[in-house]
Amino acid sequence: MLQTIAAFDRLGEENAFAVLARATALAHEGRDIINLGIGQPDFSTPQHIVEAAIKALRDGHHGYTPANGLLATREAVARRTLALTGIEVSPENIMIMPGGKPTMFAAILMFGEPGAEILYPDPGFPIYRSMIEFTGAKPIPVPMREANGFAFSAEETLSLITPKTRLLILNSPANPTGGVTPRAEIEKLVKGLEAHPHVAIMSDEIYDVMTYDGETHCSLLQFPEIRDRLIILNGWSKTWAMTGWRMGWSIWPNSPASNRLYDKVRKLAVNCWSCVNAPSQYAGIAAIDGPQDEVDKMMRAFDRRRKTVVEGLNGLPNVSCITPKGAFYAFPNIEKTGWKAKKLASALLEEAGVALIGGPDFGVLGEGYIRLSYANSEENILRALERIGDFLERTKAG
Repeated sequence: MLQTIAAFDRLGEENAFAVLARATALAHEGRDIINLGIGQPDFSTPQHIVEAAIKALRDGHHGYTPANGLLATREAVARRTLALTGIEVSPENIMIMPGGKPTMFAAILMFGEPGAEILYPDPGFPIYRSMIEFTGAKPIPVPMREANGFAFSAEETLSLITPKTRLLILNSPANPTGGVTPRAEIEKLVKGLEAHPHVAIMSDEIYDVMTYDGETHCSLLQFPEIRDRLIILNGWSKTWAMTGWRMGWSIWPNSPASNRLYDKVRKLAVNCWSCVNAPSQYAGIAAIDGPQDEVDKMMRAFDRRRKTVVEGLNGLPNVSCITPKGAFYAFPNIEKTGWKAKKLASALLEEAGVALIGGPDFGVLGEGYIRLSYANSEENILRALERIGDFLERTKAG
């Protein structure tokens, strides 16, 4: 048998893709499957973005690009950052990445090693913990509690920091809960971090414009006191329905105080993926600088679906759901049904034809919850809710 290094045995997975594969297989067998599992918009990429990529190909942009991305693409990201946060960021601090995960990979790899501790949200995006364990570092969950609107508590987060803590991962608006952490809580956290200058911060802000009910996203970029240890993760996937384009960006410090993090990630790009493909980068520029009508239309649809989902879930037997303030996920509490979350999710897929994700796939604190993505049509959402309700009425927890 071939011998691999132990780190690869510590890699986890993102179960949403396993559920997608099973749902697709059942659909190929002729089953009517409603997929509320995968976290991607059900809208097409706006046409002017597609046309920009086609034009780039026709104009001969077929070669390598710089490892950190085309200057024009980085300048577009800087313009968007200024418009949304009021903060000027140099293109020389911006990395164009092949999706959002490479930023997680790079940041966690930089700070994770045996003996180190990395704090991450739980329930949270599963790749955080997977990558932490891959590096040999100890994953320390930061609880995202339903009673707190699935926002983090600054006091609780700060209490988990030790001399071994290297990196703190934050995510708001959040996957899988839809929680949005209020600015006041973020301010408390930033103030508390003054006592822990050895801790770097990675803020996953991929859902930054996806907020509802008057909520606004508070970017960690707005706090200059942590800028020299702050990594921002963002990208095109969610906002412009570009998940398959694999286009992300991140903002890194590059001062001596930061130990030149930007140059380190640039070197990692050279060694790992070389660069991001040119036509997609031109599409990314068009997405940022072009009309935002389709984004606004998508967000209005998500808001309508969100209300439908919450109302429908709260009408199901023994299910309750707080109203998510961001992203496009609901995270209902199913404890009173008597079902374990993953077992319920599996049964709903196999027996009711509804694909969703069990809460434990997002962390040890996810038991008692399931995640529904409302990135599907309102018609399908209503059909799915009816099927879930019928299933819960006719079955007992097994």
